[in-house]
Amino acid sequence: MKLNSVLAALSVGLFVWTGPASAAVDVPAAEALLKAEKCVKCHDAVKSKKGPSFKVTAAKYKAGPDAEAALIKRITEGSDDHEAIGTKDAKAIKNLAEWILTQ
Repeated sequence: MKLNSVLAALSVGLFVWTGPASAAVDVPAAEALLKAEKCVKCHDAVKSKKGPSFKVTAAKYKAGPDAEAALIKRITEGSDDHEAIGTKDAKAIKNLAEWILTQ
């Protein structure tokens, strides 16, 4: 009986320490957006094409502060060497950024 109490306390402590789980990335929606926006023309999940792979992009942004916000800014504003994403759906853009960061 004592062992069960200890295990229960450890389980609760682990949950509190790790916090609640974040919402899962909608992988099919992210991949559909990548295709619709023609991102896959220049990018791949693991191989570099005209642009860096999403794995390389994830590593670059994870290293900096506010990775998701910085990546969303890059996706939505574009730059001289990167076209901005066409969709204005904030939820879809956030999901895409989260997907990229999981690569």
